[in-house]
Amino acid sequence: MQRITSKDNDFIKHIKKLKDKKYRDISNEYVIEGVKLVAEAIQENAKIKHIVLCDDCERSDFISKDLMYEIAKYDCVYVTDNLFKYLSEVQNPQGILAVIEKNNENNEIDYSQDIIVALDDLQDPGNLGTILRTVDSIGLTQILVSKGTADCYNPKVVRSTMGAIFRIKLIECEDLVKTLKEIKRHKFKVIVSSLQTDNSIYDANYSKKVLVIGNEANGVKEDIQNLADEKVKIPMLGKTESLNASVATGIILYEYVRQKLDKK
Repeated sequence: MQRITSKDNDFIKHIKKLKDKKYRDISNEYVIEGVKLVAEAIQENAKIKHIVLCDDCERSDFISKDLMYEIAKYDCVYVTDNLFKYLSEVQNPQGILAVIEKNNENNEIDYSQDIIVALDDLQDPGNLGTILRTVDSIGLTQILVSKGTADCYNPKVVRSTMGAIFRIKLIECEDLVKTLKEIKRHKFKVIVSSLQTDNSIYDANYSKKVLVIGNEANGVKEDIQNLADEKVKIPMLGKTESLNASVATGIILYEYVRQKLDKK
């Protein structure tokens, strides 16, 4: 067990720099924070490199004895309370964070699933994290993200996933159009959300489909719209014309769930 008290320590500098996407990409690591996320990481056998605890955490009620027993199996580093607050990304830290190695060695798409979700330049970290959580909730294990989509390992995204980030394979696409064309060769059809159609999400069949969710402000890009086999929209009875991207994704994906349950 190691105890660190100085901001000038190289390990502390390393963790602090992990808040920057470029450094996360170089080191192939990201930071998670809080008792629930660390417990989920242990349960899901995430690649935990280090666990950092504040001096007082063992005396707090946040961390159970059972979890402390599991934590002790990893490389643990203790820091002062002030140093932990310096590292923390949240207002009321629980005194525990972990450095995780990204699980990105396998970038192959799984074509055995009924539906694949692809994100086209989604920008809001909260939306992205919520979509990852929704994808996990319906039993999917992968998601495609375009190069222009917000970083999936952004601390806000990670917190919003509520642990789903450990179960969802993140496939980053340099060229989403090229990737979608390749998926279509595997007998999948591309379906996009669009206001420029009369087709409802309830008219579509969601078997062997790639569902593309577009940018919050601009929607799905024109070249992907042109590639789409189907365009659908969520019918709305009020005056609002569009919904938050994560809400819209959830509504569409749970129509897929409804259809799947009806087949049983």
